[in-house]
Amino acid sequence: MNVSDDYRTNWESYWKETSDARGEAIWDSDPALSAEPHSALLLRHADPARTIIDLGCGNGTQTRFLATRFARAMGVDLSHAAVEHARHAAAGGPAEFEQLDLTDTEAVHALHRRLGDSHVYMRAVIHQSEPAARPAVAAAVARLIGTEGRAFVVELTAGSRDVLRRAAAEPGGPGPKLQRVFHHGLKPADAADDEIPRLLAEAGLTVLADGETALPMTEYLADGTRIDLPARWFVLAGA
Repeated sequence: MNVSDDYRTNWESYWKETSDARGEAIWDSDPALSAEPHSALLLRHADPARTIIDLGCGNGTQTRFLATRFARAMGVDLSHAAVEHARHAAAGGPAEFEQLDLTDTEAVHALHRRLGDSHVYMRAVIHQSEPAARPAVAAAVARLIGTEGRAFVVELTAGSRDVLRRAAAEPGGPGPKLQRVFHHGLKPADAADDEIPRLLAEAGLTVLADGETALPMTEYLADGTRIDLPARWFVLAGA
């Protein structure tokens, strides 16, 4: 299956209306708070000589950091506009970027044929995917890592909904970055907590390590508190 036209349009419009300014997207956190600690967890189980693929890379902030830790780093995203942002920001750097629909099974297989078994980094993609598309996203992770690669997957938990509700209920309403998420019809923290590990297992993935964390956003509440969204991380291998 492929994602719906509405879903594709929502993401395309979001990224078209997002500037190149660092942190303009609410999830565009400093790699020191995201890819750096995440890659440290992954590298306990993964060979840095392999390629790493950043699934749902957005404007490529995390991908560019991953290129400093792995032999080759490629970011892929559903949105053409996101890929253009990423390429512009990485001009002259080692990170590569391509458009890819993770639910397009043949395109995923073609990427695997080109790159071989690779590592995967996926930050908060399943939870906002359309419910019918989530099994295909998990299956894409399994296909890309094959038997030799490893994956780091981190997804929001139900506790994130409470944080987002609090942010939306601020006296002045949600901040401008969160407003844009809602305006474009994006749905953060949409998956149930038990759905993520079930989808990963059904895709044939084995959990090597996991734990609780929080994904820091680039927006703050009126009292100055940064919006940090509760999440769970998994280091995964093929079955």
